[in-house]
Amino acid sequence: MSVKNKEYFGTGLSAEDIKEGKVLYSRWRPKAEYGWAAGVAVSRYLDELRKGRIVGRKCGKCRRVVVPPRMFCEWCFKPTDSWVNLEDTGTVNTFAISYIAADATRIKEPIIPAVIEIDGASKGMGILHLLGEVDPKSVKIGMRVKAVWKPPGDRIGAITDIKYFKPLP
Repeated sequence: MSVKNKEYFGTGLSAEDIKEGKVLYSRWRPKAEYGWAAGVAVSRYLDELRKGRIVGRKCGKCRRVVVPPRMFCEWCFKPTDSWVNLEDTGTVNTFAISYIAADATRIKEPIIPAVIEIDGASKGMGILHLLGEVDPKSVKIGMRVKAVWKPPGDRIGAITDIKYFKPLP
């Protein structure tokens, strides 16, 4: 069809056409609700966090223990076989010192996000979280840390049930 063919584009409407009632229409305001499922592995992971525990999944073929847990191994593409209770301690794999908050505003006291390799999980397996109770100048890769949990009554089944990780003595 040619672009010059007006039928291709249909009939244009104006605000006046609608206002004068030349066009019938109705406003539709849907009540859009949705649900989100975390899936088997993450649902259990979040439930265990609420209880003050960190869990992972073990692959029976390559023997990796992954955290956060997944129902399949992305290395050998086999289903993971079992749940593993992990420690709430670990090692700083990498970190940043940020003077910018989550809302992109500048802050005076830095936040220190870090990837923590969780003890009991395979090398390189860890979670992204914050470091606390630490001088930013003393943070280093390889630093040993421990989770600081919210009180049991304040936990909701989220990664924020761990307030932060602090250095081990």
